[in-house]
Order: sequence, then structure tokens, then C-alpha cells
Amino acid sequence: MRPGDVISRVGVPRYEETPIGFGSPFGGNITLTGGPAPVRAYIEEPLPDVLERRIEPSKVFDRTVDLDGALDAYRAMDTREA
Repeated sequence: MRPGDVISRVGVPRYEETPIGFGSPFGGNITLTGGPAPVRAYIEEPLPDVLERRIEPSKVFDRTVDLDGALDAYRAMDTREA
């Protein structure tokens, strides 16, 4: 991590203390932000189209990676490869 970095996450609960092992996010001018992903609020409309194959989600989600591959995945998104 570098000073001024931002960590964003979706669908992860907020904690009083950071659970990722770098101590206080304010010590190095690091921002930890995010919030819930209200998928259930929106899923009813597109899900039937996905299940009936009228919408192809692989056009959006074209890659699966494990945690060790996250850095390469972000690079692929940045360069528009994924």
C-alpha cells in the first residue's frame, strides 16, 4: 500500500477496525470504503431474462479469478481486456 491509496469493496460489512491487517486506515492516508450490494432489490427484473438466455451475462462477466489472481484481474479491467 502507498500513502493515498483507496481500498473499495462491495457487499462486505463495515467494521470498527480494519480486518485486513494493515492497522488503522488513517495512519498512512489510506481510505477504506464500500458498502452493501443491494442485489435483491434489482434481481427480480433481469433474472428471468438471464435464465431464459435472453440476456448473456458473460458479456459483462467474462473471467473468473481466485484471490491470488485479483491483481491481474484489475490490470485486465484497466486495459479493457476483461
